Amino acid sequence: MKNLKKGLLVCLFLFPVLLFAQQDFKLHSHNDYLRNVPFWEAFGAGAASIEVDVILQNGNLMVAHEAETIKPELTLRSLYLEPIQKAVDLGMINAFGFHLLIDSKTEAYSTLEAIVKEVADFEGILFSPQNPKGLKLIVSGNRPKAEDYSKYPEWVFFDYQSKTLTADLPWKKIGIVSLSFRQFSVWNGKGRIVESEKLQLEEFVAAVHSFQKPVRFWAAPDSKSAWKAFYDMGVDFINTDQPAMAQSYLSTLSRNIFSTDSRHEVYQPTFATDGKVAPVKNIILMIGDGNGLAQISAGLFVNGGKLNLAQLKNLGLIKTQAADDFTTDSAAGATAFATGKKTNNRALSVDTSGKPLSNLPEILAEYNFNSGIITTDQLTGATPASFYAHHSERDDLDQIASYLPNSKLDLFIGGGRNSFADKIDAIQASGFEMLGNLDDLALSKADRIGYFSSIGSNPSMEKGRGDFLIKSAMGASAFFKSKNQPFFLMIESAMIDSGGHANSTSTIVTEVLDFDRTVGEMVQFADKNPGTLLIITADHETGGVSIPQGNREKGEVELAFHSDDHTGILVPIFAYGPHSDDFMGIYENNEVFEKVLGLVKKYHSK
Repeated sequence: MKNLKKGLLVCLFLFPVLLFAQQDFKLHSHNDYLRNVPFWEAFGAGAASIEVDVILQNGNLMVAHEAETIKPELTLRSLYLEPIQKAVDLGMINAFGFHLLIDSKTEAYSTLEAIVKEVADFEGILFSPQNPKGLKLIVSGNRPKAEDYSKYPEWVFFDYQSKTLTADLPWKKIGIVSLSFRQFSVWNGKGRIVESEKLQLEEFVAAVHSFQKPVRFWAAPDSKSAWKAFYDMGVDFINTDQPAMAQSYLSTLSRNIFSTDSRHEVYQPTFATDGKVAPVKNIILMIGDGNGLAQISAGLFVNGGKLNLAQLKNLGLIKTQAADDFTTDSAAGATAFATGKKTNNRALSVDTSGKPLSNLPEILAEYNFNSGIITTDQLTGATPASFYAHHSERDDLDQIASYLPNSKLDLFIGGGRNSFADKIDAIQASGFEMLGNLDDLALSKADRIGYFSSIGSNPSMEKGRGDFLIKSAMGASAFFKSKNQPFFLMIESAMIDSGGHANSTSTIVTEVLDFDRTVGEMVQFADKNPGTLLIITADHETGGVSIPQGNREKGEVELAFHSDDHTGILVPIFAYGPHSDDFMGIYENNEVFEKVLGLVKKYHSK
């Protein structure tokens, strides 16, 4: 009774998990009776096949693998039949999405006779032509002869275990075909299975399927790599001792895999001034929010092994820690780039005591630079706001927005017009011409330009943002070039971070590819405008992303997530143009500012 109560509590806790959408995989809970809460754990994990070993002893069906482990209270009835009946009575089972695979460890005929007698007490829940959604039993282990299968009730089926598949087998009474995985392969589930062994498995699966029957392999490796391999082979019941973990992995697998037939061409840089000791006139800082090495790698593999980023030669790694936390947020990360000082998380261009810190647009104005910011985020977002506002709390949007009219920016492009609704007059009074169309940007003769791309948040690439980032970057660089003055431009791709928080592979990859297309345009601009230093980096990594598997020929990647938040992983930094080699090495994020300002002071005067 104690075990039953514990089981009910576990199952009630897991009950929401049972409401699975239609899924194209099924799990076999191997040796289920060995779990802390037999049946309920497998049921809660959505297992479609639940295995129980039985030993006939003194007329009782004991649940155990061998006689030495028998415990009098552990019977087929107490561990499985009664809990299943209870689940039906509670309304937790309306239609059976699983069967019991009973592995008979004692003499076939006498054990099966006892099983039939015991299970007959639960006739109301059993499969029949009148109850097609009822419970099926599949007898494995010691079984009667095949010619005797038809003598047993309609709810009894059998586990066929042979490579010999012929049309004269009693297929109507065969519920599943099972073989030891070791008959085909010695693979341990790590790395990749040998191709010839994989082919044998696939051929056997196809042969079983030709008789419209499902297949299972026992003694099989039990790992994520193995589960995916069996899934890809079309194995109907994936054998596992970890049904909850396998369910979690396989149910999100389609969401974690991404590929696309759409690939962009990459630009081949000239490298004419790359790494040369030459004057730096323009500085373009591109920030991929949340864009770590795994995210970049995913974009690379999906795009056929090529990225614009991958053409660049000078790169390093950045430590991202905030002043008050090992793991930075975007506010502290962007403040380090904008001011050269580490600050507390949530703070925008103020020090740890809340005192304003001069940011790059403010400092560079003294050297006759024009400055601009572009973001796919709202303009009050932490990264863009760090380049014009000074405030200790990133969520105080009204206070943050109030800094824009008096900022040293000459250009801003991004979403979030609603946050500036009562400040538009002040923004225009400060000399900003508000564009109604992004296409007008490149040819504008205005002194200062502003453009709100949305009243709230911009859409993601998946939801139709299109070429907004590329058009903004190209238009802004052309706008600044026409002024014949040095300029600083910050370009943020914000939604790589969103994909990391959501653990969305498709969001990450589509945003990385959009960012990379924009990188390509800025590399071309640098080649056409010598003296342009391009810096590409990230404020932090998001999602703890890794790439366990992929397919280079298909341009496919599988991402795994170890977090839904920022991490403290080093992030890459790339540089192109004069003095790009100054950005090589491993260093703190605030040192990017120091390197930039050092070059400004070297070649410009107030």
